[in-house]
Amino acid sequence: MNDDLPPQADQIDGAPHPRDTARLIGQGAAEAAFLEAFNSGRLHHAWLITGPRGVGKATLAWQLARFLIANPPDEGDALFAPPKPDSLMISQDHPVNRRIQALSEPSLMLLRRPWDEKTKRLRAEITVEEVRKLNSFFGLSAVDGGRRVVIVDAADEMNTSAANALLKVLEEPPKNTTLLLISHQPSRLLPTIRSRCRSLRLGTLGPQDMAQALDLAGIEAEDTGALAELAEGSVGEAARLCDLGGLALYGDLVALFSTLPRMDRALAARLADGCVGKGAEGRFDLTLVLLDRLLSRLARTGSLGVTPTAIVEGEVEMLARLAPDPQAARDWADLSQSLTSRARRGKAVNLDPAALILDMCFGIEKTAARLPA
Repeated sequence: MNDDLPPQADQIDGAPHPRDTARLIGQGAAEAAFLEAFNSGRLHHAWLITGPRGVGKATLAWQLARFLIANPPDEGDALFAPPKPDSLMISQDHPVNRRIQALSEPSLMLLRRPWDEKTKRLRAEITVEEVRKLNSFFGLSAVDGGRRVVIVDAADEMNTSAANALLKVLEEPPKNTTLLLISHQPSRLLPTIRSRCRSLRLGTLGPQDMAQALDLAGIEAEDTGALAELAEGSVGEAARLCDLGGLALYGDLVALFSTLPRMDRALAARLADGCVGKGAEGRFDLTLVLLDRLLSRLARTGSLGVTPTAIVEGEVEMLARLAPDPQAARDWADLSQSLTSRARRGKAVNLDPAALILDMCFGIEKTAARLPA
């Protein structure tokens, strides 16, 4: 891993880069589907890797890239062809592995949001200029007549011009080229792009797989069961929660909600104060995310009549008390939508984070006051 690189659009804070993750956890069905297509000789030229954020889509894409480049097309006598692989894993000391680790693999092209040297920020989109770089990449002969692989991370982030340029490549793909498109929201892609790809859907991880994935990433977590529930099965989200103390923050939110309908104003003020100051941007964003997650759990409790698995102590009792029926569920769901819009507007005009959090807390208190005593 190169520490001198600028921030990378395809890396989650607090987690290793997907290319540095040696093994994918909990996605055996997707791996088996790709391996079966490869061994049957029906390898599609484009694959759309979908699923929630942080479940291993990019890790899978890098694993597939290593596998494909390390297994060049066999155009000789089938009698002397090597045995079909039974795994997507390649040896850690394989030359392809070493070149990819060093970012020097000539048969691999990565498209992602670029770093802008002028603004010292990542671009907001994958631009058409990035996609046009494929022309020179395809203009080079594949190494030793092997395969070429393109990873697009994430395809959702292409602007319209970039998407149309990539579509032309998908319509007429060069020989022995495989495109791996990572997508968090495939509905945002052009239907014509989706139709030209074979889909691989990745699911969320349970507590055991989560514990194994975090251990593999070198991330220490005290309660992987609670973390898996709060992260909604996303390893990337779990890594972010560990990095920012998300479980403790969620515990503070549950404690605050437990004081409703008369909210503890001092506790609300401390929560708001934790979102201001230098370096607090990440905590502010996480507070907004966890507030929305807690409101969603309240709405789900009221609509289903069943409390979810507790993440922190006292949560089950709080959820059951504040969301006793479907009407309460609708109230919390409506509030969640309203607060999301309020947070978006507040961030757009650079509203003071503490003021925004307190304003949201007052909205929560008003909703709780309407519940039956």
